[in-house]
Amino acid sequence: MSATRLFDGHLDLAYLAEIGRDMHAPLKQCRGTLLPASITLPSLADGNVRGCLGTIFTELSEEDSPEGLQLGGFQHTYPPGDAEAAHRAGLRQLKLYHAWRDAGVIDLLPNQGVAPLALGILMEGADPIRNADEVAWWAEQGVIAIGLAWALGSRYAGGNSQKSGLTAEGRDVVRAIDDAGVIHDLSHLSDAAMDEVLDLAKGRVMASHSNARALLGGSNQRHLRDESIAEIARRGGIIGINLYAAFLDPSFDKSKKRPPLQTALDQVLQTASIAGKDAVGLGTDMDGGFDAAQLPAGVNEPGDLHTLLDMLRAEGWSDAEVEGFAFGNWWRVLGAG
Repeated sequence: MSATRLFDGHLDLAYLAEIGRDMHAPLKQCRGTLLPASITLPSLADGNVRGCLGTIFTELSEEDSPEGLQLGGFQHTYPPGDAEAAHRAGLRQLKLYHAWRDAGVIDLLPNQGVAPLALGILMEGADPIRNADEVAWWAEQGVIAIGLAWALGSRYAGGNSQKSGLTAEGRDVVRAIDDAGVIHDLSHLSDAAMDEVLDLAKGRVMASHSNARALLGGSNQRHLRDESIAEIARRGGIIGINLYAAFLDPSFDKSKKRPPLQTALDQVLQTASIAGKDAVGLGTDMDGGFDAAQLPAGVNEPGDLHTLLDMLRAEGWSDAEVEGFAFGNWWRVLGAG
């Protein structure tokens, strides 16, 4: 095991458990869907991942959604506009994190103890929050960051597959997130929604798992514009680099060779050139709807991420800068240090 600690800013751990993965098993024995797997709790420990943001991930249950049909399980889905169903879906995942905490498997940030993994809860898509008044309750339960929408959007904001911005309810939730001291996650927002959040929000901001749009064709809203990267950094936030192969090479599909790890390095260097080295980290999204065969070549589990750290050292990054990218930048932004 490398002595360098890792922090991953985006892992869908509860979601993976919901779709049938044994998160307590070694990778080769974990069962479920999205195989070959790269993420279980033992694989994180083996890779010296000592901290992460674990998501409460929910999505609209559209019958014609190939992605939803492919994954099965459906515990994380809810019908469009059904705030109660979304709330129940979110609560199921919250209760799992609480159970892991109570069993000593994780510590829930900002609390720290002796558990192998310090985990902050990130809500990816805010529909489980039935109204702005509930934001404070979710924060009390351990949610430390909230993204208003996933790709398909929410009652609060347009997602990256849409052009719409914030709704009136969404603006209320933005203010409530500020009041609760929770971080705004900008990943998955439409450009319009992202701009409105940045205009309205007074608190901390980040992009948990987004890459630099300039390297990826310049048009996909899933990736960050240069000005958004700069603004996140100006406000003391952080960008987590996403390792999904299609977000490193837009031409990738499963019939092609996996992109080289150099493409992930390019994303780190590009983002750091705008934001600074202290505003970039890992947000791998490993197994977040895709399997290990859709990661860059040579990355099959968390321990392989240390190769990326070696590549940064070869680029002239100091030990302190590499440690910041690997762990310290996230720790500082989350206020955990």
